[in-house]
Amino acid sequence: MRFSHVSCAENCGLIMDPECSRLLPALCAVLADPSQAVADDTCLEKLLDWFKTVTEAGSSLLLLQENPCLVDLLSHVLDLKPQDVSPRVLSFSLCLAGTFAAQEDCFEYLQQGQLLLGLFGEAGPLSWAAWSVPTVRSGWIRGLRSLARHPSGLHFLGDSGALDALFSLQGDSSLFVASAASQLLVHVLALSMQGKAAGSPSPQGSAWPTCAQKIVDHVEACLCSTAAPQVTQALNVLTTTFGRCHSPWTEVLWGQLSPLVAHLLESDPIPAAHSLVDLLLSVARSPVFASADCGLWETMARMLSCLSPTQAGPLALGTLKVQHCPQALKSQAFKILLQPLVCILRATAQAPGPPGLLDETTEGGSMTVDTLLSSKSACVGLLCQTLAHLEELQPLPQRPLPWPQTLLVEAAVIVLQLCDGLAAPSSSEGGRLCGALAGCVRVQRAALDFLGTLSQGTSSWELMPQVFAVLLETLESPASSPTVLKKAFQATLRWLLDSPSPPTCLNLGPHAPLFLKELFPVLQKRLCSPCWEVRDSALEFLTHLTACWGGEADFREVLLASEVPKLTWQLLRDPESYVRASAVTAMGQLSSQGLQAASESSGHPEGQQGLVGELLHILSVDSEGFPRRAVARVFTEWLRDSHADVTRDTQWFVATVLQMVSRDLDWEVRAQGLELVQVFLAQTLGQPNPNCPYAVTLPKVTPPSPLPEVLRTLCQLHIFDFVFRALFDCDRPVAQKACDLLLFLKDKTAPCRGLQEPGDSSDVTSVEATLQRWQAGEQGEPLGNLEPEEVLAALRSMDLKGLQSRLAESSDHVEKSPQSLLQDVLATVAVLEENVADCY
Repeated sequence: MRFSHVSCAENCGLIMDPECSRLLPALCAVLADPSQAVADDTCLEKLLDWFKTVTEAGSSLLLLQENPCLVDLLSHVLDLKPQDVSPRVLSFSLCLAGTFAAQEDCFEYLQQGQLLLGLFGEAGPLSWAAWSVPTVRSGWIRGLRSLARHPSGLHFLGDSGALDALFSLQGDSSLFVASAASQLLVHVLALSMQGKAAGSPSPQGSAWPTCAQKIVDHVEACLCSTAAPQVTQALNVLTTTFGRCHSPWTEVLWGQLSPLVAHLLESDPIPAAHSLVDLLLSVARSPVFASADCGLWETMARMLSCLSPTQAGPLALGTLKVQHCPQALKSQAFKILLQPLVCILRATAQAPGPPGLLDETTEGGSMTVDTLLSSKSACVGLLCQTLAHLEELQPLPQRPLPWPQTLLVEAAVIVLQLCDGLAAPSSSEGGRLCGALAGCVRVQRAALDFLGTLSQGTSSWELMPQVFAVLLETLESPASSPTVLKKAFQATLRWLLDSPSPPTCLNLGPHAPLFLKELFPVLQKRLCSPCWEVRDSALEFLTHLTACWGGEADFREVLLASEVPKLTWQLLRDPESYVRASAVTAMGQLSSQGLQAASESSGHPEGQQGLVGELLHILSVDSEGFPRRAVARVFTEWLRDSHADVTRDTQWFVATVLQMVSRDLDWEVRAQGLELVQVFLAQTLGQPNPNCPYAVTLPKVTPPSPLPEVLRTLCQLHIFDFVFRALFDCDRPVAQKACDLLLFLKDKTAPCRGLQEPGDSSDVTSVEATLQRWQAGEQGEPLGNLEPEEVLAALRSMDLKGLQSRLAESSDHVEKSPQSLLQDVLATVAVLEENVADCY
C-alpha cells in the first residue's frame, strides 16, 4: 500500500515526546510480529488511551507523517496471513485505526491506500478466522465508532458494507458486542440526522440521509418480523434513540414507525413485551412529545390493558412518573399498580378502601387473581414487584392524589400476616394465598420496606395499633429470619419516629408507651439470640431509638425497668466483633443519655470499673478493628458533648485515649484519634477555622484559654508527638487529617505574641531533625518533652500548604509517563521471552 506525502504549510511542532517517537518503531515491530506476545490487554488499552489523548491534542495526520511506523503496523496486520494475526493485536489495530481516522484529513490520507477498507470492509477481518473472537468484533465496532464522526466516515459506513455487518452483530452471542452494535447504530443515526429541521425529512422518509435511511429500513423490517429476537433488536435501537436524541426529527421518526409498534399489540402473546415497555416510556419521557398529539398515550393505554399484571407493572410505574401524562392514563396506571393488593384485601375479607377511587379496579382483577394463584413463584414475584413499585412511588411529588394511605397500610399488614400464617382468609382464594406466602422471606422483606416507607407523610395515628401489632408479631416470631428481623426493626423505628401525633398527646403519641412495654421484652429476647446478625440488628435499633427518645420520660422508664442495659453491657464481650462494635455504640449512646446506671450496678466485676474503663480495655486489647473504631468514635462524641465521665478530668482522658490510639494498627482508629484532638483543640482554642474541612460545630463551652497555656498543655499531653507522627502516616487519610489539624493550629498561632522566638537553639534543630527522619520512614525515635517555642518553630518551618495540596491529589495521580508505558510494554515482552527460555 502506497501513501502520498502530504506536506504541512507550517511546522505544527512536535505533538509527541521525542523519546516516545524513538520507542514507537520497536513497539510497532513487537505488535506486528506474530511470534511476540503482549502480556495482557491492559497495556494495550493504556496505549489506546494515550494515542487518543495525543490525537485530541493535535493533528493525527502529522502524527502519522512523523511516525510512519504506525501506518506500517496497520498495513502489516493486513499483509499477514489471517491465522497469524493475534486477536488481541488485531483488536488493538482496529481501535487505533479508528482513533486516527476520527479526524477527516487523516481519514482521507488512510483511504488513499485502501487501508480503512481493508480493516473495516467486508473483505477484512469479517472474513478471517479471528472474527470468531468477541474481542475482535468489539474492537471493530469501537474503531468504527471513532471513525464515524464526520461526513466522510458516514459515507464510508454506507458504502463499505459495515452497516449490514452491524445489523447482523445486533444478534451476536456476546451481549457486549450486541449492545455495542446497537449503540453504534444509534450513534450513526443521530449523526446522520444532525442539523435536520422539523419536517425536513418527509413522513415517508424520502429525504432521509443514506445511512439514516438504511437504519430506519432495517428497523422497519425487524418490527414486521415474526422472530422475537429481531423485534427486540429494533425496539432496543429505538429506545436508545428516543432516550438520547431530542431533536424535532425524532417526532417524524415516531410518526413513521408508531403504526408498526402499535401493530405489535395485536399479537398474542405480545413479542418482546419488556423491550416494548422500555420504548414507550423512552418516547413518553422525551421533551419532543410533551405536547405532541402522536397517538402515544392511546398506545400506552392499549398496552396497559393488554399486558399481564407482571408485565404491566413497570409500564404503570413509568407512566405515573411522566410529568405531562394525561390524567386518565395515570388513573388507569395507578389502578393496575393497586390491583394485586386489592385482590389480597378482598381475599381476606378486608374492605378495599373508600368507594370511588377503586371502583374500576375489578377490571382486569380476574387476570391478577389468576396470576396470584397460578403458582407460588408467580404470586411472590407479582407481590414483590407491586410492593417495590408502590414504595418507589410513595415519596414522589407526582404520586396520584388522593393517596390511599389506609388501604396501603392495611394491605401491607395483611401481607405480613399471610407470611406469618396469622391472616384469616374468607375464601378459597385466601386459603391458597396463605399457603403460597407462608414463611416467604422475599415478600416479608418487601412488605416491611413498604410499610416503613408508609410511615412518612400522611400517616394517621389511628393506623398505628395495627402496624405495631404486626411488627411485634414479626419480631416475636421464631420463624423470622435475621434479614426479616433487621427490616422489622427498621420499619418499627420509622413508625416510632416518623408518625405524627395528635396535638393533645405526649411526644411519643398515645400508642407508643404501651407498644414499648410490649417491645422491650422482645428486644431482650433478640439481644440473647444465638444468631449474631440478630443481636447486631437489635443493638443498632436500640442505639437509634435511644438517640431520638433518650430524653422522653416514658421511654426512660420502660428502658430502665428492663434488662436491656445490662444485656447490652454484657455484649461488650460478645465473641463476634460486629456485635461488640454495635454494643460499644449502644452503650455510648445510653451513657450519653444517663441510661447506663443499671448496667454499671449489675454486680458484675467489669461493671465496677465503669464504662470508661471497659471501653479503654476494648481499645487496648480487642483483636478486631471494628470494636476499636467504635470506641474511638464514642470517645470523640463524648468529648464533643462534654460527657460527665470526660469533664471530670479532660486532660487525663485525652492523653490516655491518644496513648492507645497512637499505637493502633488500624488507620481508621488513628484517624478518629485525630478527630478527637480536633475537638479538644476547638474547645480550648475557640471555634476552628471555617476553611478547615474537619471543622466541628460545638455547643457552648467555657471561654478559651490563653494560647501559650494551651500550647504548654498540648506539649505536656504529648499530643504533638501523635499528630506529627500521623503527618507522615503511610495511610493518606490519616496524614490528611493531621495536616489539616496542624494548619488550623498554625493559623491560630500566627499572631501569637506571648512566646519567645526560638532562634537557632539546638533543641529546635533536634526536633526538626527528628521530623525529617520520621518523614523518611524512621519513626522509632520519639520527640520527647517539647516546649511551645519548639512547636511553633516546627510549624513555621514546614510547608504544610504544599503538603496539603499533595495529599489532596488522588492516589493514582502519579501516572506513568507515556515513555514509561512504552518501555513497560517492551520490557514485558522481553520478560515473557525469558520465561519461555527458562522453561527449557
